[in-house]
Amino acid sequence: RAEREQGITIDVAYRYFATPRRRFILADTPGHVQYTRNMVTGASTAQVAVVLVDARNGVVEQTRRHVAVAALLRVPHVALAVNKMDLAGYAEPVFAAIAEEFTAYAHGLGVPEVTAVPVSALAGDNVVTPSAHMDWYGGPTVLEYLETVPVVTDPTADPARFPVQYTIRPRTAAHPDYRGYAGQIASGVLRVGETVTVLPSGRTSTVAAIDALGHSVDVAWAPQSVTLRLADDLDVSRGDLIAPAAAAPQVTRDVTATVCHLADRPLLPGARVLLKHTTRTVRALVKEIPSRLALDDLSQHPAPGELTANDIGRVVLRTAEPLALDPYADSRHTGSFLLIDPADGTTLTAGMAGEAFADGTAAAAGDEGWDF
Repeated sequence: RAEREQGITIDVAYRYFATPRRRFILADTPGHVQYTRNMVTGASTAQVAVVLVDARNGVVEQTRRHVAVAALLRVPHVALAVNKMDLAGYAEPVFAAIAEEFTAYAHGLGVPEVTAVPVSALAGDNVVTPSAHMDWYGGPTVLEYLETVPVVTDPTADPARFPVQYTIRPRTAAHPDYRGYAGQIASGVLRVGETVTVLPSGRTSTVAAIDALGHSVDVAWAPQSVTLRLADDLDVSRGDLIAPAAAAPQVTRDVTATVCHLADRPLLPGARVLLKHTTRTVRALVKEIPSRLALDDLSQHPAPGELTANDIGRVVLRTAEPLALDPYADSRHTGSFLLIDPADGTTLTAGMAGEAFADGTAAAAGDEGWDF
């Protein structure tokens, strides 16, 4: 009702549909600046972002903010849908100018490729079938693009990451000595016989067996849910991360990240929070908020003093226990985290470890003696 009254999208609406080639989950995210946090929520799990632009208005501040959020969240594929071409006379120069400006801006943010499609949603031009009014366009329709864009990645391209969810120790007559570690493989491939490291303890062992759906397998890959059995009886519990010994992430207690503040209450330096990373939750301290990012022009506002709802900025955190964090640019799964209010469990902030596209000079703060 509020969306109809105001004429804007407020919350993320999920719609489900399928074609003979693929199944889709469509997250309709708001574009209004006051609901940036909801767009971040929708983009955080997206494999493709379709940015809508009105052909009459071209690239506006809201368009730049949309593509900036998509680039910040490392959405792998970005498509530009130039809508209402019927109101622009189906003119090719109008589309070409918008596509050129948008593509140049997106490339400056690190978006590797943009597919631009001229459409008229009202008339159905280039939405599902090619348009008879725009014979000058020879690219795919929106649906053709969505059905053919590559979204399946090679699991061997990334190092394996296995956050432990639960330790299985039945101690039954059938399984008197069974000790398995259950969870979902976040990335990469795990094989029987592989040497792995358990983090943050740093102890090493060998994968003795992999159980999947009640059967033993020799290899498993993301995003399968499996149970690992190690050759040694190590102290492994929920929150630990199992990774290949040759490609294990760095363990640290000092975290510098780009965050989007989600809560109505502000985030202040000195705040004590809980940091949830994969299956691990630790206490943390907000040591510093170096800057706040203005998404309209990508400028950095130094020392903002606080982050309020919908703000995106840089934070420096100190955790009570070490974390095995990957840079978000390398892994959207093990490079992301949440900040939680320890008093009531409210989610405060969504974070992305490492550097942001607009701030390549931020460095992690040194240890200034904070203790827990």
